[in-house]
Amino acid sequence: MKAIWNGAIGFGLVNIPVKIYSAVETSKLDLDMLDKSDFSNIKFKRVNENTGKEVKWENIVKGYLMDDKYIILEDEDYEAASPEKSKILSIDQFVKEIEVDSVYFENPYFLEPQKNGENAYRLLLKALAETEMVGVGTFVLRESEAIGMIRPYNDEVLVLNRLRFAQEIRDYKDLKIPAKKAPKPAELKMAVSLIEQLSQKFDPEMYKDTYSESLMKIIKQKAKGKNVKAKKAEPAKEGKVIDLMAQLKASLQSPKSKNAS
Repeated sequence: MKAIWNGAIGFGLVNIPVKIYSAVETSKLDLDMLDKSDFSNIKFKRVNENTGKEVKWENIVKGYLMDDKYIILEDEDYEAASPEKSKILSIDQFVKEIEVDSVYFENPYFLEPQKNGENAYRLLLKALAETEMVGVGTFVLRESEAIGMIRPYNDEVLVLNRLRFAQEIRDYKDLKIPAKKAPKPAELKMAVSLIEQLSQKFDPEMYKDTYSESLMKIIKQKAKGKNVKAKKAEPAKEGKVIDLMAQLKASLQSPKSKNAS
């Protein structure tokens, strides 16, 4: 793994030197885009819009358009905007993880202690586990400010979850949300029973990316010259009034519900 950030966690007056590594990798198949006529690979180039010539990566800079003129930004400008946050994630508060709504969650990262930071790293990990709290603070990652939430993972490593800012969550007031009308007591009671019947401890190993596996099987079949016949999915039923009680009763009697209880 390659570190994407090198700095420190500020824990009170304690600084813990760390490196940040991405904690996830995609399970999607790496598909190339091809020209339909001869299956040649499609290449993307960075082209100067005035000359039409390709521009090498080392000759590309970033700028902000202001009053019809580009203001060019250098590496030093990003750090000057917030020098302390470029190298330190200072924990501003400790909160219960359950208080952080999942809508704010973005990407997870592993934190690795650097030399002379091992003891403080382990101390923070154990203290967070003991108090069942998470640390929240801001830092600069890849030229933008981010909220970071630090928590223990498997009691072995600290994980940093990048969080969205509240201003990034879109307003849902324009959506056609059902009116605040209470459901029928009998339906609610049966829905609760169904939830309880299907309740179990979360096991992430239960869920696999089966779509990519199925797609790879099709690729292998086509490589052998076999034709693949697709099974058509049932179209979603719209606009039909449903009998909730009948569907809930049927759900409670289904094998899946019985096996989960």
